[in-house]
Parts: sequence; C-alpha cells; structure tokens
Amino acid sequence: MFFVYHFFQSLVGLFNEIKILLKSKKLTPNDIKVLNRFFPYYKNLQPKHQEEFKERLVRFISTKEFIPRGGLESITREMELLISATAIMVVFGFRNVELKHFSRILVYPDNYYSTINRTYHQGEVNPKLGIIVLSWKNFVEGFRDPKNGVNLGVHEMAHALKLENQIHYNEESNFFNKIAWQKFNDLAKDQIQQIKEDKDSFFRKSASNNPHEFFAVALEAFFERPEAFKSEHAALYKSLVFLLKQDPTVLKG
Repeated sequence: MFFVYHFFQSLVGLFNEIKILLKSKKLTPNDIKVLNRFFPYYKNLQPKHQEEFKERLVRFISTKEFIPRGGLESITREMELLISATAIMVVFGFRNVELKHFSRILVYPDNYYSTINRTYHQGEVNPKLGIIVLSWKNFVEGFRDPKNGVNLGVHEMAHALKLENQIHYNEESNFFNKIAWQKFNDLAKDQIQQIKEDKDSFFRKSASNNPHEFFAVALEAFFERPEAFKSEHAALYKSLVFLLKQDPTVLKG
C-alpha cells in the first residue's frame, strides 16, 4: 500500500511537470524590455543572476493561474510579468521556493470590498484558499517611486513567503533558517515597541500592528530602501540578509 501511494504521488508530480513544460515559454524581447524598464532589481542583477531570474520567472508564470476580478477585463502580459517578478525577487535567495501553495493570483482593478470584515482592501493572502489578491492600481503605485519603501506587491508576497514556510504539509515548508528567523523576530519586537511608543521610526506606523505586518513592511524597505535600512538598523538588516539569503546592496552588476 505504501509503495502504491508513493508511486501514485510520483505520477502526479510527473504529470504536473509535463503540464508546466507544455505551458512554459521563453520570455520575448518585449518581456525583457518591460523588466528592464519597470523592474530595477532585475536590471541591476549580474548577467548570471539575470539568467536565473528569467528561468524562475517563466516557471512561476507557468504554475500560477492569474484571474481578473471586480470588472477587470483581462490579465495582460505586463501584469503577469511584474507580479511574478515581484514574487521571484522576494524568494530569490531560496532556489527551490516557488510559493507552490498559492496557485491562484486574483487581480482587481482598484481597492475591493471584503464581505468578511466589511472593509476595502488593497491586497491580501489567503492560505486556506491558496490565493494571493492584489489591487492593480495600488500594485502599480509601488513602482512609481521605487525608493519610498511602500510596495504592495512586495508586501503581499512577503506574507505569502512567511505563510509558505509555515504550511507543514507543503513540500516547501520550513525553509527559513531557525536561528536567522529567531534573530529577526527578537529585533523586530524592539522595533514594534518603539513604533507603538511613537518614537521616530524608520518604519511606518502600520508595521506595529503585529509581527506579520512588521515582517511585510520590513521587506518593503529591504528591497526598496536597502542602503537607508542598512544605515538606520544595521543589525535588523543583517538578520534579513541571512534570513532571505540575499543582500540587495551587493547583488548587483
């Protein structure tokens, strides 16, 4: 029985791989233009890292279902590219992490109303349904000023990354180094308290809501304002470098 189960699981895995290969396609010259124009992280990578980025980007797009919602007519290629590139940037230090649990990405044209808590949202991550939800308008706003530390895409992908690590039945779980994760959390507690006490903070007020929000806000600053982050909070920045296995200040050509 044990053998039969694992044989069946192997067949399912092989079938999924075949589907991915059939769906996959290389990036076009126009795709590369979009990345170079709107995604400085990719543009600044060393050539060998750019090649890895492109390979992982194609695979990510191939394994996700992008779904228009709230009156959005369709998902454009640019939407697929920039949303997926944001995810790859966040997980780039983890070679085998693709946020597999989150197979669907829902895109609304603007803020959307949640019937659960009766408020408007810009984005959210739902582990129960395996979905990432984004407001395209707010997602694009994150690209208008790439150095202000506010980026909806990074914020939601950070939540997805943290949840992916915690989902124990997922083959991608527990990829965070436990020592690095503990170090980050210890330092984060001090920062959260400082924000609550209305002390001058490098991070915006919403980062003090809870540890989950602090992690997401910290990653926004990590990728958009790495030099300033490193200067203001060297120990915290270093803890994220070890945790995420990358340093935006040095991963450049």
